[in-house]
Amino acid sequence: MSKKYVYLFSEGNANMRELLGGKGANLAEMTNIGLPVPQGFTITTEACTQYYEDGRRVNDEIMSQVMDYVERIELLNDKKFGDLENPLLVSVRSGARASMPGMMDTILNLGLNDEVVASMIKGNPDPKFERFVYDSYRRFIQMYSDVVMEVGKKYFEKLIDEMKAAKGVTFDIELTAEDLKTLAEQFKAEYKNQIGTDFPSDPIVQLKGAIEAVFRSWDNPRANVYRRDNDIPYSWGTAVSVMPMVFGNLNENSGTGVAFTRDPATGEKKLMGEFLTNAQGEDVVAGVRTPMPITQMEEKFPEAFKQFKKVCKILENHYHDMQDMEFTVENGKLYMLQCRNGKRTAQAALKIACDLVDEGMIDEKQAVLMIEPRNLDTLLHPQFDADVLMKTVPLGKGLGASPGAACGKIVFSAEDAKAWNARKEKVVLVRLETSPEDIEGMKAAQGILTVRGGMTSHAAVVARGMGSCCVSGCGDIKMDEENKQFTLAGKTFHEGDYISIDGSTGNIYDGVIPTVDAKIAGEFGRIMSWADKYRRLKVRTNADTPRDARKAVELGAEGIGLTRTEHMFFNADRIAAFREMICSDTVEERVTALAKLEPMQQADFEGIYEAMHGMPVTIRFLDPPLHEFVPTEEEDIKALAKSQKKSVQQIKDIISSLHEFNPMMGHRGCRLAVTYPEIAEMQTRAVIKAAIAVQTRHPEWEIVPEIMIPLTGEVKELKYVKDVVVRTADMIIRHKNSNMKYLVGTMIEIPRAALTADEMAKEAEFFSFGTNDLTQMTFGFSRDDAGKFLSSYYDTKIYENDPFARVDQNGVGKLVDMACRLGRETRPNIHLGVCGEHGGDPSSVEFFHKTGLDYVSCSPFRVPIARLAAAQAAIKDENKKEALMKAFKNSSKTYEEIIEFLK
Repeated sequence: MSKKYVYLFSEGNANMRELLGGKGANLAEMTNIGLPVPQGFTITTEACTQYYEDGRRVNDEIMSQVMDYVERIELLNDKKFGDLENPLLVSVRSGARASMPGMMDTILNLGLNDEVVASMIKGNPDPKFERFVYDSYRRFIQMYSDVVMEVGKKYFEKLIDEMKAAKGVTFDIELTAEDLKTLAEQFKAEYKNQIGTDFPSDPIVQLKGAIEAVFRSWDNPRANVYRRDNDIPYSWGTAVSVMPMVFGNLNENSGTGVAFTRDPATGEKKLMGEFLTNAQGEDVVAGVRTPMPITQMEEKFPEAFKQFKKVCKILENHYHDMQDMEFTVENGKLYMLQCRNGKRTAQAALKIACDLVDEGMIDEKQAVLMIEPRNLDTLLHPQFDADVLMKTVPLGKGLGASPGAACGKIVFSAEDAKAWNARKEKVVLVRLETSPEDIEGMKAAQGILTVRGGMTSHAAVVARGMGSCCVSGCGDIKMDEENKQFTLAGKTFHEGDYISIDGSTGNIYDGVIPTVDAKIAGEFGRIMSWADKYRRLKVRTNADTPRDARKAVELGAEGIGLTRTEHMFFNADRIAAFREMICSDTVEERVTALAKLEPMQQADFEGIYEAMHGMPVTIRFLDPPLHEFVPTEEEDIKALAKSQKKSVQQIKDIISSLHEFNPMMGHRGCRLAVTYPEIAEMQTRAVIKAAIAVQTRHPEWEIVPEIMIPLTGEVKELKYVKDVVVRTADMIIRHKNSNMKYLVGTMIEIPRAALTADEMAKEAEFFSFGTNDLTQMTFGFSRDDAGKFLSSYYDTKIYENDPFARVDQNGVGKLVDMACRLGRETRPNIHLGVCGEHGGDPSSVEFFHKTGLDYVSCSPFRVPIARLAAAQAAIKDENKKEALMKAFKNSSKTYEEIIEFLK
């Protein structure tokens, strides 16, 4: 029996997301609970996979099943596909298992051709109906040409603009039936001009082309970028839903809309959305016309609105989450076209989760799982200074589509946004309206400002998903994209001028407005307390200064997993002494130079210990190669020569001697301490003296310094440096009559260290995985240079994600897992952590939880993200365990035995 590739909506349910995609599964679920859904079918994600395996073509078996199901929905809807008397027109829509709004393609009004159009008009003499038919036809020709045949929309939009100008009208809706008929003919002529053949008239050919186009869109550039940003695997593929058309553009008694059961910007419990009469769904989301608020739908369609409010309640109670819905009213009758858990801002997500708990709809664990950890970032970044804001008059106002504050130089295209961002320029992207092709430019911009569109426009939805500031629908802007300028409130703004936008209020300001740190409270604290209640992993921070440490503690850090001591040497008052050490000819000279640095290092460490209030602090000894500290400018070289009583040439010779062909794998890390043990001695004295001093001032704290030796790959080099540390530390502790305990551990960042972790653990009392270096050494490419070629690897699907952003679980992850197991075999009480930036990436945190690490460490502002991700990992683990135990309820096996059995 052949594989089943097609399912009627009535054959599916919400649990079939992997097969039917989110859209298909939810259409099936809405059908099952009795909501008004036009009855169609879904082509599975397995068919998408087969499409790519067959060289990007829909094979005969899949197409045969599709046509069989076309016949089934003909019977269900009492219409016939391609028939002249009673034609069935359909929409063809994408739908991956994870929501990807605007990233893939849709085709509406499929099944129209000249004969069907003529027959439909002949059967209904109403001039308004004729206008509707030609409106639908010209939309179909444009959409099919763009999506299926990849003829740019611009050719057709130019023809529309010329027609409107000739007729002296502003909106498409003002064009007559005759105007639209002319446009349809012009569109077909433009199609032939671009493609070289006539526009396809066979509905079956149209349908196959549309299905292939939707499958193809799974691999378009914007979809690939979105998947990388949101951890969506390429292997998932997309499903395709084919459903009968219902027409919001039929007449003035018809319309279309998008709505949310709660405000996606604030989380407030109220129906929020937008609606357009005599329109199709694309008009609402594309921002072609500025829509009316959903509440005005009640005046236009009271019965349909009453039913719609009931549907909203049913769906939210059913899914236990805020719903994002698309719907159409045709001749006063409501049809539901889509529902999904709605995208929302971080602050809305927190409020909705807490409110749903208070309403008894979900429990604390479900609330924790509802929050996208990365979105917390938007709560933790600066907002506009309130005092300055009060004294500043806005130049204009749009819709506050996605909260936050953005300030930057104006750019007018996604390409410019990317280019300016690449050279470290902060920009605000200003557009008439955005389209899915703008995704990379939107990512690069601090914020987005659009002239057209509402709260559910592409710009608004995508910005909210990315956590970017967005102001949409500022119709007062007079745009001149060709000359890269616009006018607002009588002032002309050019490319490169500064502008500030407030995504909460929709206000637009001239120039630069200063920002202040965001304040977090209320629902944030509540969600975080639940996260802390259920997580197993501890969360530390990477902090080099007391200020960073205090901020991290404020955000919930439970210690420091990485203090980089080398950053302290770059201060103006210290770099001279460090360069003196580098240029020394003898051990005695180096010791003298290091003695100048010791009290400075000790003061630094005391500040950090004070900020952490007795929580654990891991201090990494000097790591970078020495060439990073020497001067490069001629004047600085002369000054160093004078202070060292050496010639300029001697200093240049020293600098030259430090040059390495591959410094990241050169004389750095523990290798410096092996060559110059006096550096490790000085740093040990500073660490231990600082700890004893702070412990004396705060006897209620228990300070246990953690000294981390970097870049070890051989147990004998670790032992050599550890012996230096222990000898120096013990001497100071005895001298101070202290009973202080301390730990000496190492960073696992060389593959050999992971492979020999059982030996390393004989000396190391803790491991901290430096996943940045471990990644580059495992892959064999430099993290500083990989960006030059990684894009080619993404395009060819060799890599789906940046391995420096998300831990490579198949390679680097295996090394981490192996090192954990080997280390614990030798030293069962060894504590294990990670201090690379992977410690703040949610998918990586979930992996580290499964691997059994004790803590993750990340930059201060990513601490809440890591806390939430750690809780989600623990809850998912528990849910999986419960599900397995339930599945094996008649078995006497333990959970561990079941896992081993399944392996």
